[in-house]
Amino acid sequence: MRIFVALDIDESIRQRIQRFIDGVREFAPDARWVRPESLHITLKFIGEKPAETLEKITQALAGIRGQAVSMTFRGHGFFPNANAARVFWVGLDSGAQLAQLAASIDSRMLSLGILKEEHAFSPHLTLARGGGGSGNPGRQKGDRVNRAFQRLQGKLAALPPPEFGTMTAREFFLYQSQLGPGGSRYTKLQNFELT
Repeated sequence: MRIFVALDIDESIRQRIQRFIDGVREFAPDARWVRPESLHITLKFIGEKPAETLEKITQALAGIRGQAVSMTFRGHGFFPNANAARVFWVGLDSGAQLAQLAASIDSRMLSLGILKEEHAFSPHLTLARGGGGSGNPGRQKGDRVNRAFQRLQGKLAALPPPEFGTMTAREFFLYQSQLGPGGSRYTKLQNFELT
């Protein structure tokens, strides 16, 4: 079972982002675009785990006492950088609470033997992954110029930075990811309240 922990986004923000994607998709036709209904903010990718570990993971997550998180969705960028872009994303501002929530989740999962994240938490919404190769946002050996997003970058440079809205997340979720020919499908397995 392939699982991860994430926040969902409000429908109004999802619709604004969908309109933005519809307006720029043609400038990166070879990219793999995320379906708007699949947009989420990953807090912790856990990976493939046997179904029998699900209860322990759920119990560990239920013990987290986090605060509701206010987030503003704005701007965009590319991971690992504009020249070797593999991931096109929308940014978000959230203050320290979101990073604290991600760190709490990381610590709880470490207690179950799930490795800590290698990179600092960088909150974003992935909109598209460039052509072939990895969708990993971090730098990787062999990174080179990737032209999948070149036309898109030119188009975005001529537009003002987009603003998609503000929301408050009052819960986070344990998701299952199922890979398929049309892309990944995400199913919420459990929700956890934020106060």
